[in-house]
Amino acid sequence: MMRISMSLPKEILNDFDEVLKDRGYSSRSKGIRDALKDYILRYQWMNGMEGDRIGLVTVIYDHHHTGVMEDLMDVQHDYTDCIHSTMRVQMTEKYFLDVIVVNGDVKVIRDLTNKIMRLKGVEHVKLTSTIAGENQ
Repeated sequence: MMRISMSLPKEILNDFDEVLKDRGYSSRSKGIRDALKDYILRYQWMNGMEGDRIGLVTVIYDHHHTGVMEDLMDVQHDYTDCIHSTMRVQMTEKYFLDVIVVNGDVKVIRDLTNKIMRLKGVEHVKLTSTIAGENQ
């Protein structure tokens, strides 16, 4: 085993500890290992997709963060060929949820998703997709 050190905001650590308690974990290390494995599997699944896909990109962001809404719009304007619809929901005073319906080549959709993930003020991004077309 390798030993690592990491810094986390107190709120995230408290939330993580609650999850560990609810799931019956005996240590943070085991919980972190399982979370990292899940993250790696989701990344590998997303990068292993090929062909045309239809799906949703869900984005949670802090709309008080300077420029985040403009940055999201700029990225979306670059991908109008694969974006079919968007919906914005105010979750709290601070956070918004955008649901982006996408359809097209998964490489383009993956690129869109990755660009959104890198934006400052974006807290969470998830791509959910299935095969597009008649052969499902």
